[in-house]
Amino acid sequence: MASKAKIKGHPIHPILVALPIGMWGFTFFSDIIYFAGGGDAWREASLRTAGIGVIAALVAAIPGAIDLFSWSKSRVKTIGTWHGALNVVITGAFAVSFFLRLGGVPVAGWPFVLVAAGVLLLDVTGWLGGSMVYVYRAAIEPHAAPGAPGKEAPAREKETVSAGKE
Repeated sequence: MASKAKIKGHPIHPILVALPIGMWGFTFFSDIIYFAGGGDAWREASLRTAGIGVIAALVAAIPGAIDLFSWSKSRVKTIGTWHGALNVVITGAFAVSFFLRLGGVPVAGWPFVLVAAGVLLLDVTGWLGGSMVYVYRAAIEPHAAPGAPGKEAPAREKETVSAGKE
């Protein structure tokens, strides 16, 4: 199940997801610092990082969707469907939080509740994404496995193998 959306053999989706995850994590911590008396700069940082995260998530979703729709029915596709659907919910939560903040709704109300829920769901979708890659090897080139035919083993691995034969 190699990735269809890739650059020079590297899947694009995992490269892009770091930005929305980082932005939304920073939104959460900026809110906490703001609540602790950090000042209006932290409220502004939360607003901006929530918005940037939404835009970045929409961009990251494109190669993710390309990969998901290219896979045949399987356990990976089921997990990927849940992963994608929950990420749509998360993106929606952060988008609503962003627009509530723009409208002047106090951060301590729904804007923060949506952010906190979004961050918790990010843990779930991250686990699902990791399961697809590390358990089911989704988006990994078949020849990328160590010892695969036509793939030269790294020098350290060769030493271990030859040492075991002697």
